[in-house]
Amino acid sequence: MSFIRVVVAATLAGMLGACASSGPTYSQRMQQRQAAYAAAAGAPVRSFQFFNLWSWEPLSNTELAVYTRPNQAWLVDVEDNCQNLWFTNTIGLTANASQVQVHFDKVLTGRAYVPCIIMQIRPVDLARLKVEQQAQRKIDAEPRPAEQPVPGQSSGG
Repeated sequence: MSFIRVVVAATLAGMLGACASSGPTYSQRMQQRQAAYAAAAGAPVRSFQFFNLWSWEPLSNTELAVYTRPNQAWLVDVEDNCQNLWFTNTIGLTANASQVQVHFDKVLTGRAYVPCIIMQIRPVDLARLKVEQQAQRKIDAEPRPAEQPVPGQSSGG
């Protein structure tokens, strides 16, 4: 009985070790996402039109991507250490006359948290973002060696 436990424990430890060592860490993946958005972002603008928040994604505690439509995104930088940005399920944006403006409007992360002032807005070229993200996913694949036929077995049916 104890031998089986040792074998099971060793197998589980090996599987966990293999999972932990494969691929980039969470912080590396987040840095790659930040780099992809930064590469796809254009020059800073003073404001953007805002009617609906289609989607959003936190990139750090000072940066988030805001999608106002499926094909339109903005890279928004907020003041240092925007509280709860990583953990909130929803955000809000203040706007005046359907315009979100730099140094005036804010990102809202919850009632108990201070609103985060928007410091910079840059439009995101989504086609370029897709190219950047695909380049990050590129892997170096090698073909498998051809299988050698085993003597005595027929290869046809």
